[in-house]
Amino acid sequence: MILLCEIQEKLSQAIKQSGLSQTEIASQIGVAQQQVSCYLYKQKTPNLDTFARLCKVLDLDPAEILCLNEK
Repeated sequence: MILLCEIQEKLSQAIKQSGLSQTEIASQIGVAQQQVSCYLYKQKTPNLDTFARLCKVLDLDPAEILCLNEK
């Protein structure tokens, strides 16, 4: 079973490790910087379109973030 908190944690870690600022990420995925902050601090989860853009910008495998590679 995939837990929302696990997805949020993986996204948060990816944002931290990206080396990009929240403002840079926000600009590239088309959201406000405050939204990226909410993803970073696990207060919100991006909608699917934003999630797809975030994975592209951060060079993430969506299956990894969604815990689909884990048993």
